Amino acid sequence: MTQQHQQPAVPPPLGPHPAGGAAGVPGGVQVRCAGCRAILTVSPGVVEFVCPTRTCQLPQMLPPELMSRPHQKVPIPPPLPLPAPHVPAHGVDPTKIQLPCANCKAILNVPHGLARFNCPQCRVELAIDVSKLKQFPPLALPPPPEEVNEVAIEVEREEDEGGMAGETFTDYRPPKLSIGPPHPDPVVETSSLSAVQPPEPTYNLKIKKELEKSKTLSCLQIETLVYACQRHLQTLPNGARAGFFVGDGAGVGKGRTIAGLIWENWRHGRRKALWISVGSDLKFDALRDLNDVGATGVKVHALNKLPYSKLDSRVVGISEGVVFLTYSSLIASSEKGRSRLQQLVQWFGQDYDGLIVFDECHKAKNLVPEAGSQPTRTGEAVLDIQDKLPQARVVYCSATGASEPRNMGYMVRLGLWGAGTSFINFRDFLGALEKGGVGALELVAMDMKARGMYVCRTLSYKGSEFEVVEAPLEADMMTIYKKAAKFWSDLRMELLTASALYNNEKPISSQLWRLYWAGHQRFFRHMCMSAKVPAVVRLAKQALLEDKCVVIGLQSTGEARTEEAITKYGLELDDFISGPRELLLKFVEENYPLPEKPEPEPVQEDSVKELQRKRHSATPGVSLKGRVRKVAKWKPESDVDSDEESETDSDNESSESDDEFQICDICNGEEERKKLLQCSCCRKLVHPVCLDPPVTGLVPEDWSCHSCKEKTEEYLQARHAYLAELRKRYEGALERKSHLVDIIRSMDLPNNPLDDIIDQLGGPDKVAEMTGRRGMLVRASSGKGVTYQARNTKDVTMEMVNMHEKQLFMDGKKLVAIISEAGSAGVSLQADRRAINQKRRVHLTLELPWSADRAIQQFGRTHRSNQASAPQYRLLFTNLGGERRFASIVAKRLESLGALTQGDRRAGPTLSAYNYDSAYGKKALVMMYRGILEQDTLPVVPPGCLSEKPETITDFFAKAQGALVAVGIGIARENAKPRIVDSDMHDVGRFLNRILGLPPDIQNRLFELFVSILDLLIQNARIEGNLDSGIVDMKANIVELQGNPKVVHVDEMSKASTVLFTFTLDRGITWESASALLEEKQKDGFGSSHDGFYDSKREWMGKRHFILAFESSASGMYKIVRPAVGESVREMPLAELKSKYRKTSSLEKARSGWEAEYETASKQCMHGPKCKVASFCTVGRRIQEVNILGGLILPVWGTIEKALAKQARQSHKRLRVVRIETTTDNKRIVGLFVPNSAVETVLQDLAWVQEIDD
Repeated sequence: MTQQHQQPAVPPPLGPHPAGGAAGVPGGVQVRCAGCRAILTVSPGVVEFVCPTRTCQLPQMLPPELMSRPHQKVPIPPPLPLPAPHVPAHGVDPTKIQLPCANCKAILNVPHGLARFNCPQCRVELAIDVSKLKQFPPLALPPPPEEVNEVAIEVEREEDEGGMAGETFTDYRPPKLSIGPPHPDPVVETSSLSAVQPPEPTYNLKIKKELEKSKTLSCLQIETLVYACQRHLQTLPNGARAGFFVGDGAGVGKGRTIAGLIWENWRHGRRKALWISVGSDLKFDALRDLNDVGATGVKVHALNKLPYSKLDSRVVGISEGVVFLTYSSLIASSEKGRSRLQQLVQWFGQDYDGLIVFDECHKAKNLVPEAGSQPTRTGEAVLDIQDKLPQARVVYCSATGASEPRNMGYMVRLGLWGAGTSFINFRDFLGALEKGGVGALELVAMDMKARGMYVCRTLSYKGSEFEVVEAPLEADMMTIYKKAAKFWSDLRMELLTASALYNNEKPISSQLWRLYWAGHQRFFRHMCMSAKVPAVVRLAKQALLEDKCVVIGLQSTGEARTEEAITKYGLELDDFISGPRELLLKFVEENYPLPEKPEPEPVQEDSVKELQRKRHSATPGVSLKGRVRKVAKWKPESDVDSDEESETDSDNESSESDDEFQICDICNGEEERKKLLQCSCCRKLVHPVCLDPPVTGLVPEDWSCHSCKEKTEEYLQARHAYLAELRKRYEGALERKSHLVDIIRSMDLPNNPLDDIIDQLGGPDKVAEMTGRRGMLVRASSGKGVTYQARNTKDVTMEMVNMHEKQLFMDGKKLVAIISEAGSAGVSLQADRRAINQKRRVHLTLELPWSADRAIQQFGRTHRSNQASAPQYRLLFTNLGGERRFASIVAKRLESLGALTQGDRRAGPTLSAYNYDSAYGKKALVMMYRGILEQDTLPVVPPGCLSEKPETITDFFAKAQGALVAVGIGIARENAKPRIVDSDMHDVGRFLNRILGLPPDIQNRLFELFVSILDLLIQNARIEGNLDSGIVDMKANIVELQGNPKVVHVDEMSKASTVLFTFTLDRGITWESASALLEEKQKDGFGSSHDGFYDSKREWMGKRHFILAFESSASGMYKIVRPAVGESVREMPLAELKSKYRKTSSLEKARSGWEAEYETASKQCMHGPKCKVASFCTVGRRIQEVNILGGLILPVWGTIEKALAKQARQSHKRLRVVRIETTTDNKRIVGLFVPNSAVETVLQDLAWVQEIDD
């Protein structure tokens, strides 16, 4: 007999079942795992279990309401009259008789006429007593376990994940001002900021007429002037004057805007101003900008050229004007202890109400550093000057100032925290933002714009071209790299041995390893740069042939290595310095552990005398010349106190004669003292004749007896042997060190990339260099050898050399420019319409900074306002580790700046998802390390391995373990797997830096493994609705605003308000639209044979779910369109599609199913009429109500957090920033999503509500 039972709603999870039973065991219950949300089937009798999913493994219990269900013993009811016909219970076959097993009490479906059978559950043989059959009418069984609607779970996950995230940009024009000409280049703003309107402009500019006449400032720049001056009229609750933040991107024209602000204040009689920037040569740009706006009478004083005395004293004589200084000058002080900060505060006076401009203010960012590090002096000085001058008009300027909430600690004049706000102090504000994630930072920016204290526009990168160029390691470079990796590994072993042998001092050892790893990191970053030199030279020459000019960007110049080599070898060399070689040589020469150098051995005769001399000095009873001091006869010689006593006694008996009697140690005969000889070592007294052989003639003063002579020679021989051993050890160590030095010298290592590129592109006469270094190596005119020379000439000072080089490039006298981060801050190298050289710029990046914001700062050198043509960017990377991936992220970010909403091109995943050193990165690293050490199973198959060939994985683990030990992350252990120190387990930065020192093959495999685990974790977080993907788009076919928005809060100072918007969304897709979509796909000829309508393989409440699936641009992935919610965000792999759905052959059946689902979804959610969340549930509901809080959010932040914390659905507990656009009038709102169930709580907590007209 076969037992009948219902098919489970989903297949059992893979791997061993936690409860030990199969999915179909009668009485088994289906539950959702509390960790990974997978659906599990738990066998009867099991209450506690562990999720079998490999990435979860969470121990858990059945909920109380399910505990009784499968384990309940079913009582046999007494005979009753037959009830009215009813719907058969779950698992009951109405065509059979239901009988309980006599042993296990399971209810069995027994076919009519069967008399004997075995119970399918407990295997006991059973017989039916036909006479008693009428006692068993159909049984009232317990209610069945709740059916699981698999499709509803899928849709819920998609909804939690939200719409496509990713920043788009819109064209920017000042919304409320029309003064001034349009900006010379297209400018964009993020679409989230464009959804916010600034306050009404009320300030009248004094210089308005001049500006309209001269047209030197664009409408964008004039808008900044108006809002900044308007903001400066406001006072914060703490009494300080409110400040303004200019967040415009590189190249928009912040310099001219600042000059305009200085000129406006000057016209109001405020004739002192402070302009703080990053480089002293930017003073000349400041002067140019002031002249451009018509402020020709305003003088600019460079503070670093002035003495520390009072600025308005007779000696200095500065009574008005702009004081220009750098952040390093701000923290400087004289030898007498007078600081620049004191000097400035004294000049301005306590009541100063003029301008203080913090240009490139991200330099002060580490005021509130990460835990464990100290705030920087710059950050503290910036805060200090604001405290001391509370009425100053403060302006913060930076393109990347608000990229990280922690970096805003010094922006105290924005009034975002402190008195009169929701946040007690900056730490409180920071905590709230970090909880809110990427979207929260966008909200802060929107808040600041709404209150009129922030502008943030960026030059559109429209017209710019981006190309990511791979420069794979050439064969010889690959060989060099492998040899270098092996050498560093060998050097580590050599140092370990040497420090164990020669060095017992612990601090020296830890210092040695710090220097070793710092050198290791610099060495391999240098190697990566050098590997790209041939490609850079090739691309530069090609660009010059195409009549373009070239800008090459790098981070480091290798100046320190060059200067060390010049000091060591002189000014003339055979070839350029190899940075990596010099770095290695310096490290080995200065840090190789050597034993202490032994003292030189004295000559034999001298050594005997010296030894005896030492013995005398150690024996106070004997004079240096061998004369014994007087000793009391009765005092035993062996007494410990004899030395001390002899001195006092000899003092008392000083009047006694020198010729007292003494005893010979050999014959014991008493004799006058002067007739006895005394040994200069052991102090024994003897007759000369008692000795064997007897001593005759003149005796030297340092005479010693035979036994003492023997002992002295023995000691000297031992000492000689010991010193010889020490010398041998020292010479051996020296030899090993010089052997290492010889190996380093013989290694074929690349030259300094900067010198190499300049040389290959025609030398300093053809290449303009804007870096921070003072000198360079130049090839001799004969072509043989190189000479070191200063970068400046007699006519140009060192301070002006970068400005001079820039001018030569802009005048077209040099067509190649090389810039480093240090030398190029704020420098403009675009194809300026005012410059002679207007050739198109080709910007090559040799070395990318590990931060997209800093990369954008570097690209901003060549892409600026008023350019004749947009630059072409070539991002170079090697085929090593993380370089390629990082280059593509930066390229994506830059492309997104040019992608306007007309085409609605998405910027792809947000950069935060690719921040390796994030919580997900740390988790991925731990999982990878545990997998490699075979403490846990890896969630992915390692690169280059096959799951069906376990030996490939074992081989990879062995190589990976060896690699981790080689770079010092793993600690080798005898007969055991390596161990990883706890502090390294989560250190992503260390992992990324260290793997650079591995041979390329294993380096790339380890990096790929790390990234694939990270991708998986991010994907899972996205599916579970836990991923912070910044701003999420809510899309629907029809989006309408319902009624009038409600004002729920008004800000006292700016009068900006917080508004609750309610929208109605219709997300559904009609049958006609879906059919048209499919036809279009098939008509283009791009369709796949799997495109078409599908229905779910499993029924739910007697119905199947219908979908339309068609192949997406990613091969093997399918886009899913549902009748109720439209196109799904997540694409489905073909295998998953086939396992859950089947293709519908009948179009008529598909049509009726589609239309029925479309109709039902308008009234109820996918969980059906008995949904636990009732009318608040939106899962799969076609028409839904969405509430969004827009406008000012920071003042009501705490209230919203409290209301969301009470929500039942996990994804609703998180602050989610959404963007929605009405389909009727294209009105865009960006704000916080408030779940329907939380609206009432939020409104009650905010206390007052008022209707406003739209």
